[in-house]
Amino acid sequence: MKIIGVGAGPDLLTKEAIKAIENAKIIFGSKRAIELAKEHLKCEARILTDYTLHKLPENAVVLSTGDPMLSGLGKYAKKTDEIIPGISSLQVACARLCLEIDTIAVITAHSRDIGNVKERILADLRNGKNIFLLPDHSFGVKDIAGFLKKECFSKKISVCEKLGYPGERIVTGTIDEPPVAGSDMYCVIITNF
Repeated sequence: MKIIGVGAGPDLLTKEAIKAIENAKIIFGSKRAIELAKEHLKCEARILTDYTLHKLPENAVVLSTGDPMLSGLGKYAKKTDEIIPGISSLQVACARLCLEIDTIAVITAHSRDIGNVKERILADLRNGKNIFLLPDHSFGVKDIAGFLKKECFSKKISVCEKLGYPGERIVTGTIDEPPVAGSDMYCVIITNF
């Protein structure tokens, strides 16, 4: 099986990903992932209904939005599967905000224990890191700002929406005046400066 990162937006597919997609016999992925790769599809593409990738045919090509190893389908890969990286929202956000990736701690709150997420944020901020956060519906921008304020951290917060898509938008605020997300497709950057 191959798990392919299709990038964060429609023009962010790599040549390696395009070649693998064009040579695929059967493709699986989310509706969004299939949409990102549609102009290169030469075989049947089926929408994944669950994440039991081990039940898919051995020759399956699975599309993962962004990069499969950043809160993506790569976590379900077996050691024998091939993973083709994609351009992630992390890379796009850092490029747009001129942040070096090695200054960033990556945290996902998707379906995670929010208490643990908060502990990670505090530990990484105390260690001088900036934070790239994939939020959860139960821990959005207002929640993040309120939490940081309660913990006496005065930080900049950026909402990076629809990265790589038409309508891409990045808004920066503070813990006192946090930016508002206008879409459910966003990530948050918390900066130390």
